[in-house]
This record gives sequence, C-alpha cells and structure tokens, in this order.
Amino acid sequence: MNENLFTSFITPVILGLPLVTLIVLFPSLLFPTSNRLVSNRFVTLQQWMLQLVSKQMMSIHNSKGQTWTLMLMSLILFIGSTNLLGLLPHSFTPTTQLSMNLGMAIPLWAGAVITGLRNKTKASLAHFLPQGTPTPLIPMLVIIETISLFIQPMALAVRLTANITAGHLLIHLIGGATLALMSISTTTALITFTILILLTILEFAVAMIQAYVFTLLVSLYLHDNT
Repeated sequence: MNENLFTSFITPVILGLPLVTLIVLFPSLLFPTSNRLVSNRFVTLQQWMLQLVSKQMMSIHNSKGQTWTLMLMSLILFIGSTNLLGLLPHSFTPTTQLSMNLGMAIPLWAGAVITGLRNKTKASLAHFLPQGTPTPLIPMLVIIETISLFIQPMALAVRLTANITAGHLLIHLIGGATLALMSISTTTALITFTILILLTILEFAVAMIQAYVFTLLVSLYLHDNT
C-alpha cells in the first residue's frame, strides 16, 4: 500500500514522457463503429443508451441548441468511460485533475455564453439585472450576477474533480484498513471488505452520474443562451 494517499493521482510517466495523451485517447477504443447491417449486443446497447440520453437531454432545446447534440453526447461518453476506467486497479483517472476538467468546462461554457450574446443579446444582458430591481441595488446586483456567471465553469470542474477524487480516496483508505485488519480481526476485516464492495458499486454509479450531471449542466447553460 502506498503511504501517500495522493500517489494514484500523479500523472504517470514512462521514460520522462507523460502518458496523459494516450490515457485520454484510450476510451475512444471502447466505442467502435459497426459497419454491419446487424450490430452486436454491445453496439446495440451503446446506441440505445445514446438515443435515450440524447432524447432526454436535448428535448428542451431549439434547432440551434440541438446542433450541439454530437458534442454533448461525445462529452458524456468520454467523461463516463474515463471515470469507469479509473476504477480499475493501478489505473489513472484524468478527471481527478482540475486542470483537465477546467479545460473541458471553460471552452464549453464560453461557447454557450458567446452563442447567447450573438443570438439573444438583449436577453443575455438582461440576466445581469432582474426586472424590478431597486435603483440603489443595481450596481451590486450587476457585480453579483457577473461573478456568478464566471463561477459557472469553475463550479463544473470542481464538482467533477471533488466527487471523483473523494471516491478514490475512500476506496484507498478502506482497502488499506481491510488489509491491516486481516491480521488482527478476521470478522472486522470481512465487515470492512463488505463496505469496500458496496462503496465500489456506489463509485460505479457516481462515475456515470457525474458524467451525466456535467453534461446536463452544460446543456442547461446552452439552453439559457439559445
């Protein structure tokens, strides 16, 4: 067991070269395109899930917002598969890095905001000043709304990073406690091991939920600006 809890979050390096690029590209191999008339079960399940999520997520958008469908579906597949692969032993999860999550959140948020300023300029600017605001409060509300707007991508990235990192740390701690208790009390070790299994199942759910939440919030930001 590693003494440093955060060792698993260090970017892996071979011969001085970081492997982040290869790790980020690896999930794309899990979603092959089928050229057959009748797809296998894995591709069929993949297509069914994509249709279900896209129908639920994009139904609120107009024609301009629906042009983002391919990007948002690619985003949820990438985040979900990366989170799930990170639960494998001795693996690295890129979504535990705040810099990477900011790299996804800021361009998508900026694209949605710029789209709103181009297509709905008056409505976008009206969000900074709610109707009926007393005159003395106008400067303060404009500042507050501006800050809340620029906090949105940071909140997206921090939420994803915190949830994935916390889950990995809990698994690491409980796994280490299980190993330590095996030589002390077998009964307690079995109880801890059961908790570890339940936590691992929960983390599988969290991995998918966080991918959905991240994409859904980007979709809502887009809906507000189209």
